[in-house]
Amino acid sequence: MNTLPTIPLFPFGQIVATPGALALLEEANRSPVEFLSRHLRGDWGDLCDEDKAENELSLKHDFRLMSNYAVTETRKLWVITEADRSLTTLLLPEEY
Repeated sequence: MNTLPTIPLFPFGQIVATPGALALLEEANRSPVEFLSRHLRGDWGDLCDEDKAENELSLKHDFRLMSNYAVTETRKLWVITEADRSLTTLLLPEEY
C-alpha cells in the first residue's frame, strides 16, 4: 500500500516521525505510509479492547488517538494523533 486512504476517518494535521521510528522502519524495510494508512482508517493495531474502545470514543469527542503496531517480532511503532488534530506522530514507545 503506497498511498494514504482516500477519506480518512479524522483530520490528521502535519505528519512527523521521530528519528527512532524512521530508523526502525528503514531497518525493517517497511513504509510509514503502511502504518499511517491503518491508523487513519481506524485500524488501531495491537491495542487491547479497552484502548480500542477509548479510540472509538475519542473519534466522537475529538480526544487523542493512538495506535500500536508490530513492525518486527520484537519492536513496536506507535502512531498518535493529537486531540486538536494538528499533528500525527510516528514514534517508538520508549520515545514517548
